[in-house]
Amino acid sequence: MKTYMQMVAEYAAKVNEVFPWDVEDDIPGGKFLLLDVREPYEFAVMRLKDSINVPRGVLESACEWNYEETVPELVKSRGREVLVVCRSGHRSILACYVLQQLGYQYVYSLKTGLRGWFEYELDLINSSNELVDEATAESYFSSQVREDQLG
Repeated sequence: MKTYMQMVAEYAAKVNEVFPWDVEDDIPGGKFLLLDVREPYEFAVMRLKDSINVPRGVLESACEWNYEETVPELVKSRGREVLVVCRSGHRSILACYVLQQLGYQYVYSLKTGLRGWFEYELDLINSSNELVDEATAESYFSSQVREDQLG
């Protein structure tokens, strides 16, 4: 049996990771398809401008035709550079591994996730396309683990 972080570490060795400062200049020009694999409620709080939201739970079917979850832009992007983002950079590693298995050739996980993007002082927007203020971001990125969830 593997733990979540053991799986992340194993797949991190098999996917490409990039830091925010490695890609910040490429984001505005549309070089990447920006794929956010967090849950919709997380995506509503903050995201990268022009990103699409496909939660990990439906990723495989979103990448294929003929499913209710199909995302045409994603299906057509197998030969395009795809930057996968999540909150901390862990879910995006797992998603990149899956995308590679599905034939995506140029996928990259945003190392440090949106947390690192924010800490590097790059813009995040909310569902109204307004810049996310520092207090909202700080609250979102602070640990929300309850005592009953601790091991």
